[in-house]
Amino acid sequence: MAVVQVFVLALALLSLVCLPALVAAVLFADELVTWLAAEAVARRTGWRQRRALDRLDRTFRAGAGPHRLDPSELDRPGGPAIEQVAADLRRLGGQRLGRPPRSRTAHGELLRAYDEQLRVASRYLGVAEHLADLDGLDREIERVRVEGELQAAGLVLSTADRPSRP
Repeated sequence: MAVVQVFVLALALLSLVCLPALVAAVLFADELVTWLAAEAVARRTGWRQRRALDRLDRTFRAGAGPHRLDPSELDRPGGPAIEQVAADLRRLGGQRLGRPPRSRTAHGELLRAYDEQLRVASRYLGVAEHLADLDGLDREIERVRVEGELQAAGLVLSTADRPSRP
């Protein structure tokens, strides 16, 4: 009988010691759930970002060397002249950076046309580009990079970059 009394007394003391922790756990359970949910979202976001960066790295490694044109490709009949491509890029670039189009569809079409002209100019000047492989912010970053490469190759993309005439 003494063993049972000792066991009951130990159980009573243990419940008395654990009761405040149990009450605190019940009171702060919503904060614990919120914290766990935020941790899950953070991990998922980190995983998605790592996956996107890995995909971007694979894309750039696949096309590591710049595409160089055969000079015979520049004289294709029916293809636009580089001067026309540059003029289209300046026109579309001005529209892209000017007042935004009224609809999201028109803005998307404008960006697609601008990207297509960037691809054509890149082929003419031998600049590596990956605009077709990317989307969202990655495509915006690639667009800026390609514009810089084309300008470094001598293509004038905006009227502000043109040297002034005497």
